[in-house]
Amino acid sequence: MARVDAALAARPVQPDNVAMEKIVCLDSHTGGEPTRLVMSGFPDMAQLPLPQVVQQLRTRHDRYRAATVCEPRGSDVVVGAVLLPPRAAGSLASVVFFNNVGYLGMCGHGTIGVMATLEHLGRVSPGRYALDTPVGTVTVHLRGQGVVEIDNVAAYRHRKGVPLQVPGIGLVHGDVAWGGNWFFLCDAGGVDIGLAQVDALTERAWAIRQALEAAGVTGADGAAIDHVELMSAPHDAANHGRNFVLCPGRAYDRSPCGTGTSAKLACLAADGRLASGAAWRQESVLGSVFEARYRLDGDRVMPTIVGRAHVCAETTLLIDPADPYAWGVAPA
Repeated sequence: MARVDAALAARPVQPDNVAMEKIVCLDSHTGGEPTRLVMSGFPDMAQLPLPQVVQQLRTRHDRYRAATVCEPRGSDVVVGAVLLPPRAAGSLASVVFFNNVGYLGMCGHGTIGVMATLEHLGRVSPGRYALDTPVGTVTVHLRGQGVVEIDNVAAYRHRKGVPLQVPGIGLVHGDVAWGGNWFFLCDAGGVDIGLAQVDALTERAWAIRQALEAAGVTGADGAAIDHVELMSAPHDAANHGRNFVLCPGRAYDRSPCGTGTSAKLACLAADGRLASGAAWRQESVLGSVFEARYRLDGDRVMPTIVGRAHVCAETTLLIDPADPYAWGVAPA
């Protein structure tokens, strides 16, 4: 013990006049997928419209995103969320989601994590709330004990049965759909959606995404399709489907993916395979489950997603100016 104490005493001391920045966060996971909610420490953007917040973060303050979710403090799978004051009258708050490579329009598992975290902090009790996101205001029903029901933004199928030649795989057909992010949904091609096949699933989904870009297949108005959703039958007969979702930074979603499940609902509705109000239980690659349904608002599909999050850490991230990796290590 004396040798350890002596070694610690010999370490250089940070000068008093060099202040570390601090980012205060709470971590949760929703069906295994992590969310890191930033409570303070980001630049002050409280008065900006959300699209401008995203622009400012992307062009001027992106290092805060990287410091929060990338190594050495985070990992490719961590999704961040910065909590801001509400933008719309009557809303509880605003939130901007981000990951290891950029910013997300909406995040279903992250919204569940945000509400469960606010419940943990005693800031909300069971009831209905509105959260403002860059793609619109979503309504959430906190049932309690981390169980959250999300009324997501309108979802729709943009294109059905798109043929795509994928090098190393061959011809696949898939649907292009919006659920808060853009998705290409297709069959898993006989690969079991389970942890033992994660590498094969990742390679398949990544090859499909690259083929989409090469073929110029996009969402509406030329929007990039940055999520690939592979589908199969469920492992549990009590459920209806199972998915593997590859996110923009090549990390896979451990949860059934709220926006991906919303996109799936839009396709089911368009094909007449799921009636309005009927339940759809979606498994993730881990086996965690979201329960989903939709209602029609005119011809618009309005998804509802139910899941549960658990708060798992309280942390203060320290930004040491002497640390060469203080602002994160970008993914390869």
